[in-house]
Amino acid sequence: MHAPSSRDRVQEVIEAATADGRQALSASEARVVCEAYGIAVPAEGVATTAEEAVALAEGMGYPVVAKVVSPDILHKTEAGGVRVGISGAEEMRVAFAAVTAAARAYDSGARVDGVLVQQMLSGGLEVIVGATTDATFGKLVAFGLGGVLVEVLRDVTFRLAPLGENEAESMLDGIAAAALLRGVRGQPGVDRSALVSTLVGVSRLVTDFPEIVEADLNPVLADERGAVAVDVRFLLGDGEAVSWPAHSDEEILSAMRRMFRPRSVAVIGASAEAGKIGNSVMKNLVNGGFEGEIHPVNPKATEIEGRRCYASVADIEGDVDVAVVAIPAKLVAGAIEEIGRKRIPAAVLIPSGFAETGNAEGQAEIQEVAQKWGVRFLGPNIYGFYYTPAKLCATFCTPYDVAGPVALSSQSGGIGMAILGFARSAKLGVSAIVGLGNKADVDEDDLLTFFESDDATRCIAMHMEDLKDGRAFLRAARRVSPRKPIIVLKAGRTAAGARAAGSHTGALAGDDKVYDDLLRAAGVVRAPGLREMLEYARCLPMLPTPAGENVVIITGAGGSGVLLSDACTDNGLSLMAMPEDLDAAFRRFIPPFGAAGNPVDITGGEPPATYRNTIALGLGDERIHALVLGYWHTIVTPPMVFAELLVDVVEEMREAGIDKPVVASLAGDVEVEAACEMLFEHRIPSYPYTTETPVVMLGAKYRWARAAGLLGGART
Repeated sequence: MHAPSSRDRVQEVIEAATADGRQALSASEARVVCEAYGIAVPAEGVATTAEEAVALAEGMGYPVVAKVVSPDILHKTEAGGVRVGISGAEEMRVAFAAVTAAARAYDSGARVDGVLVQQMLSGGLEVIVGATTDATFGKLVAFGLGGVLVEVLRDVTFRLAPLGENEAESMLDGIAAAALLRGVRGQPGVDRSALVSTLVGVSRLVTDFPEIVEADLNPVLADERGAVAVDVRFLLGDGEAVSWPAHSDEEILSAMRRMFRPRSVAVIGASAEAGKIGNSVMKNLVNGGFEGEIHPVNPKATEIEGRRCYASVADIEGDVDVAVVAIPAKLVAGAIEEIGRKRIPAAVLIPSGFAETGNAEGQAEIQEVAQKWGVRFLGPNIYGFYYTPAKLCATFCTPYDVAGPVALSSQSGGIGMAILGFARSAKLGVSAIVGLGNKADVDEDDLLTFFESDDATRCIAMHMEDLKDGRAFLRAARRVSPRKPIIVLKAGRTAAGARAAGSHTGALAGDDKVYDDLLRAAGVVRAPGLREMLEYARCLPMLPTPAGENVVIITGAGGSGVLLSDACTDNGLSLMAMPEDLDAAFRRFIPPFGAAGNPVDITGGEPPATYRNTIALGLGDERIHALVLGYWHTIVTPPMVFAELLVDVVEEMREAGIDKPVVASLAGDVEVEAACEMLFEHRIPSYPYTTETPVVMLGAKYRWARAAGLLGGART
């Protein structure tokens, strides 16, 4: 008979615990699980009497640790059920009595099965390795500083399970205290391969056994010799992830192309009465210049906006690609049934009154009907969408027709209108503005799949309150982000997890850190606020990708140079150490009382030629990869003169095949506002009255370029 495999042994342990009605594995069971998955643990044994405890301690050698064994007490330290540093037989007897008495005092009904006697390890760095089950992303692996301060310092990073060795290695560098792992102040670094093996082992374990909902290895003592999990906790539960209907990329593209590039549109609930949503949708489609067929549907009308009106979509002759639905919520399910019978592949559900108001049953009904007929739909509870390449304005909001390279989406109607207003004010050309609302069907990963293939879209910006299927979004984002920047504004980033967690790992995963780490790992540029998201969307497509990390500041004022330097540091930009020959070259153009180096301070009273010459030198030298300019308003070089000369120099370089990122901060009177507008028109992001904002934009471009692997050996 063959010996049971590692998985079989773990399966037996879990089945035994489940049959016993327990939600946590005992210490001895946890040891079996760790050994099965190659996770190193200290020597240990369970004693039911004080004399057994003494024998175990003397067999493994003092000092030892004593921990109460109880399936009813998860946090043994809080219960007083732990004694450390036990160095002799009498101390062991006292400790045995103390931890069992403390456990019974903590919970008189708790079952006490004995005392775990464990080899006491000392030295090394305390880290935490864990796993938890997230409603959005499924199984997650965690790594960070451990010990008693884990939830105070919260220096932890997360990745999706299953985890490969390269991803595990990236986790070691993904915490603020990464330098401690490499060794500091003469202390040796830890055995990184042992930590990687532990992370991968935990990842495999929770992937193989979804019923392990949380794993907590804290602390894991890591040093140059290896990594040992000193304290281990495994919690059991329902580990099944929420499943959503799966669609292939081909199926998604087929439906999205019919929705965004239709030849014919039906408007269910079209109206001739001004002020009605159905009337606004009709007017926007007609006045927006949509060149396909528009079919109003309303049994009480014969003609709307000069188009023949139909009593039902079934009466429309020929094929229809998408139906815009603008009727009361209670009628939507019936409308989708008609849409399905007509073989219309896509729908836009504007009505509210579904899950957002507590009507979960109504939302489930429209999902069921749509799935039966294979209808993909946006919404419900949305403002509709715009797609400028097709001159399609399928919304009841104000029209918009300025075409450009940016696709934007929002989960909120109010945020959608803010996007629209900013786009108009900033002259931001868009390929699409899309409302997602309740996301009962089409969500962000569907949009990413479409915009990935859309030649009119070069950058994607998304406001989201949550993700329906986190793994599907990350799969799409990893595929799309290296070619097209994805910018995300995630609302609710400061809200702590509301659920009670049974482990340190579970508590740490209850906040925004999970989103932050996983989005970054997928190459997504995260925006801290709405204005930043919109500015990123405006600037990232116009800024060329830098060829390297060397950034140089050229400024007309020493004070702004200091602030720009601070902003560069804050945004992860590398100020170039100026080579002697380049330093001498800059000095030829600036006055003796100016300062070369980096920043290059040309001083405020210099004529336009000084700006021109230093900027041309910075653009022309291949060792410099990006320029940050600080302009100071003077009569000698007025704002518009500065803007014009900067445009001239940049355009000359572009014609010569040199196109580097250039951003500018303009300090001065109100004239700098017009100068900034002109510079934006020539793809030079420039901002008045601030030194931080232009550098933030450049930093966002660098974050994307590094994540996309375009800088070579770059940091993330």
